[in-house]
Amino acid sequence: MTIREFTPADEPQIHRIYNASKLDELKDEGMRFTLIPLDEDQRRSRTLWESNIYVYEQDRILGYCALFNDEVRALFVAPDSRRLGIGKLLLEYMLDRIEGKGTLYAATSNSAAISLYEHYGFRVTDTLMTDYNGVPVSAHRMEKA
Repeated sequence: MTIREFTPADEPQIHRIYNASKLDELKDEGMRFTLIPLDEDQRRSRTLWESNIYVYEQDRILGYCALFNDEVRALFVAPDSRRLGIGKLLLEYMLDRIEGKGTLYAATSNSAAISLYEHYGFRVTDTLMTDYNGVPVSAHRMEKA
């Protein structure tokens, strides 16, 4: 098991994990969403690639996270590798690199992610509307207390 910095050779696996996982965070929204693959989603691609990206590797990449300054921008684990603690390890890795108040955004319906973040000291500071592929989504802004 290794957590390391992303290299360009990792990009296909980042795309694979994102495309297999993105809609899972919206599954409890009560709406149908259509996936925009990462390589076609300009907004999410831009925010990802301008971030510091770290990958969890064990023979292959099983998850990744992205940190921009003190903002957690992404935390994804491959569907076949969930519930093994990989998300926790990636979050802890990012938290060790945050110098100020950590922030992140999570869909209000994504109770599993919110529970994980709260366990690590994040608290909801605001709720706002955003969208995914033109469909409205309610999101919490969370800060580390």
